[in-house]
Amino acid sequence: MRAAHLMGIGGPEMLEIRHDVPVPRAGPGDVVVRVGACGLNNSDINTRVGWYSRSIHTATEESGYKDADLGDVGWSRKGLSFPRIQGSDVVGVVVEAGEGVSAALMGRRVMVDPCLRDRRRPDDLDLAGYLGSERDGGFAEYCAVPSENAYPISTDLPDVELAAFPCSWSTAEHMLQLANLQAGETVAVPGASGGVGSAAVQLAKLRGARVVAIAGASKLDQVRELGADHVVVRQAGGVPQEAVEANRGRFHVVADVVGGEDFGGWLEALRRGGRYVTSGAIAGPIVDLDLRTLYLKDLTLHGATVYHPRVFADLVGHIETGAVRAIVGGAYLLSDIHAAQQDFLTKRHVGKLVITL
Repeated sequence: MRAAHLMGIGGPEMLEIRHDVPVPRAGPGDVVVRVGACGLNNSDINTRVGWYSRSIHTATEESGYKDADLGDVGWSRKGLSFPRIQGSDVVGVVVEAGEGVSAALMGRRVMVDPCLRDRRRPDDLDLAGYLGSERDGGFAEYCAVPSENAYPISTDLPDVELAAFPCSWSTAEHMLQLANLQAGETVAVPGASGGVGSAAVQLAKLRGARVVAIAGASKLDQVRELGADHVVVRQAGGVPQEAVEANRGRFHVVADVVGGEDFGGWLEALRRGGRYVTSGAIAGPIVDLDLRTLYLKDLTLHGATVYHPRVFADLVGHIETGAVRAIVGGAYLLSDIHAAQQDFLTKRHVGKLVITL
């Protein structure tokens, strides 16, 4: 089969398009999915360049970190084995079912939950992994996944749109569930034009919250169309305070995937008892925290990565009812995956970039 093999840590040249990769077989409890499309995520770039390593302290770079500690470059902060097939946003049709799997899944169109859990201890977060990092993913014609991660879905959305949902939208849903965002509350969404941010805007509005979204000047109209009550231009310095002014008061929740130098400002932008939730740090992972702000304002900080299966089930429900819509910023053939990853890093798009098979 055709697949994009990641051969090691580095730039786009570490991705090799192969035509002789064996088709995976379904082991006990697994299914094989014929992939129709697979979304591209920050995690694909971060894994390729080694950014998850604790030895790296800066924002994501295209060339890769030659000095990254290979012992913790994976999504789970463990080492990776190469070659690895990346791609966590798998949408397709089940073509093989392993031992112990219901035959009813055969031929079903599925969307795959990328969060991999230990079957014997599914609640043990330390045993979790991620599709495309700890296990081969969807940048290939076929992908083997645990059957419990393959969710049959009834929707008229084409594969290219459906593949924009799994990683980003489950992350955003998880963030808002952790923060316990309620109707009538206010939330700030830095990075609102990206996959997670654009999902968070829609999911927050679905909850009846008031949303202030932050995005680049060229993307404001598109972000506003997602339902944001106010949009603030992303710029160097002062953004959290501008968001507070647009909101006419401090926020109940900040849902942040940007991090970097604005981190302290976002804590100041929270009202007493506010909740800050993060699942990314594209502007930089090392931040300053004034503990006085944390305890004097009774704030709660949440990190959001591994989620309960109900999060993905809730997302499937939102899609099937038509309550949310995917934003696809571009579609690429598997053979163009190098260009797709380079375009992804420019951040000129709104929503998700998707690889079609």
